[in-house]
Amino acid sequence: MRIDLHTHTDRSDGTESPGDLVRRAHAHRIDVLGLTDHDTTEGWADAVEVADELGIVLVPGIEISCTFVGYGVHLLGYLPDPTYEPLATELQRVLDGRNSRLPATLARLRDLGIDIDVHDVRRVSGETAATGRPHVADALIALGVVADRDEAFDRYLGPQGPAYVSRYAADLETMIDTVRQAGGVSVLAHPWASRHDHSALDEAGLTRLKQAGLAGVEVDHEDHAPGVRAELRALAGRLDLLTTGASDHHGTGKVGHLLGCNTTDPEQYDRLLDLAAQSAAVSGRRTPEVLRA
Repeated sequence: MRIDLHTHTDRSDGTESPGDLVRRAHAHRIDVLGLTDHDTTEGWADAVEVADELGIVLVPGIEISCTFVGYGVHLLGYLPDPTYEPLATELQRVLDGRNSRLPATLARLRDLGIDIDVHDVRRVSGETAATGRPHVADALIALGVVADRDEAFDRYLGPQGPAYVSRYAADLETMIDTVRQAGGVSVLAHPWASRHDHSALDEAGLTRLKQAGLAGVEVDHEDHAPGVRAELRALAGRLDLLTTGASDHHGTGKVGHLLGCNTTDPEQYDRLLDLAAQSAAVSGRRTPEVLRA
């Protein structure tokens, strides 16, 4: 069984519609697909409809922008009730932060001599609910300023870049608890990726997050080298955290993240579903249903 638990559509910074993502997953012989757009659940309904038609198990989720002791961290929340008001409110705050920094980012790019405005971004962002730096990067590609997203982030949009603008992100420990109260399960996305400062996510930090309700960590990810994966998997074992693997697929928006390039062990997937069922029962929320493969 092939299980890919971290993917994106054009409702955030992917390039495929939810339905097309599911169709592509089916073509790649993915049995279980996690849909985890950034800070939005907007693509769930369309993806579920196509997944039902094709016989793929869909695990609805969200990749939530968070901060932990001053560092940016992404949290994968699986199977929460999206109507739980504290969750919905916090996601809207994050989306508002994404959208409100766009004018400042464009102003900085113009200060650098790049002729770009909001219409250039809207032409490439499509139906996204979460306008972000990847869409600015796509606009820069369309304008011929850079060759790809990596160059856009390296030269302009990354944390050390001249056009970088900070934005609101949720407190990680609070969000872990919010996802739990919404009946869901939390997994840290690519916690030791080389492009991030992960010094706060050492054994002490992960112990603290487990105490806050964290269920697992994403270990098998293209941004984790083999040695990093081995070390992180061993640490997760010591802390009794479940481990996942995924592509972090973004369509053509992210090179080298093909569907199924990393997968989750079926036993770990079953454990995630068991924890989600327990969380849903305790919360009393009406959470998304997943049929076991």
